[in-house]
Amino acid sequence: MASQDSMQAVEAQDFSIDALKLVTRPIPKPRRGEILVRVRAATLNYRDIAILVEKYLPTLGLPYVPASDASGEVVEVGEEVTRFKVGDRVMPIYTQGWHDGKPTPEQRTKRTLGAPLSGVLQEYIVVPAEDAVAKPAHLDDVEAATLPIAALTAWSTLQEGDVKPGDVVVVQGTGGVSLFALQFAKLAGAQVIVLSSSDDKLRRARDLGAAVGINYRTTPDWHLAIKESTGGRGADVIVETAGASLNKSLAALAFGGFIGVVGFVAGYEATIPVRQLIGPMTRIQGIAVGSRTRFEAMNRAITAHKLRPVIDSVFKLEDAAKAFRHMKSGQHFGKIGVTL
Repeated sequence: MASQDSMQAVEAQDFSIDALKLVTRPIPKPRRGEILVRVRAATLNYRDIAILVEKYLPTLGLPYVPASDASGEVVEVGEEVTRFKVGDRVMPIYTQGWHDGKPTPEQRTKRTLGAPLSGVLQEYIVVPAEDAVAKPAHLDDVEAATLPIAALTAWSTLQEGDVKPGDVVVVQGTGGVSLFALQFAKLAGAQVIVLSSSDDKLRRARDLGAAVGINYRTTPDWHLAIKESTGGRGADVIVETAGASLNKSLAALAFGGFIGVVGFVAGYEATIPVRQLIGPMTRIQGIAVGSRTRFEAMNRAITAHKLRPVIDSVFKLEDAAKAFRHMKSGQHFGKIGVTL
């Protein structure tokens, strides 16, 4: 049990779900320019599994506190903080220090929450006031905790792909990024095609507004199915969460189409036919979440449309290992939350 000066946290004491332990740590103190946030909810991303189970960052020091995305309440402010006050509901940004434009290499490699910076599966965290944003008022804590990586990655992909009304957007899978991309694409007036290995998940995606669902397990040539469903034209934007399927994504693109590479759930390597890049004048871009400015713009859109994230399930902090196992199983539809 945590005392008045201590808090509960989940530590990974090795690179294994079985090595997650509930521990007691001292509550950090905010310094000049920082805020102390009482974390109310966190959510998991595939990156968290990759780090914990697949040793995505093998040189990461142990033990570490996992997870990057959280929402909570400001309970103390350091000197010279004017951006927030005690009682404000906030979400820390994933890449600390990235406020606009492009991030620096140091920010992308050394200033990300959940590794190498300490993660959010702890009752209190300290971040610079400049590295947090206000929570959309209509969202609860778990819903808000889905936004920093999953929502912003989807939003950035569609922004970089210049999605317009009438465009065709393909999303791979039904995890957090994909379902946010579906929702945002619909707001932009685009038609959405969803790929999944589960007919039940495809049905649920149609309930969210997807126009077409393709089961990539029963239709392994799904790139041909996308071409067929678009009258031979192809997709304008593909949200590539699989990574290893880039060759099929290229084959499914319309002339001048865009692929935003956001993940690698199916593998780290892909073979790309160069002719598919040059002839159709396609673009492939890696998406590294987004800046604070873009986060705030996205939040304005979420607020204006009263958009609500898709929550699969919610676990308590002491059941964090169960939450990770559920994510690893791939059975989830939407985001997995942890309440503190």
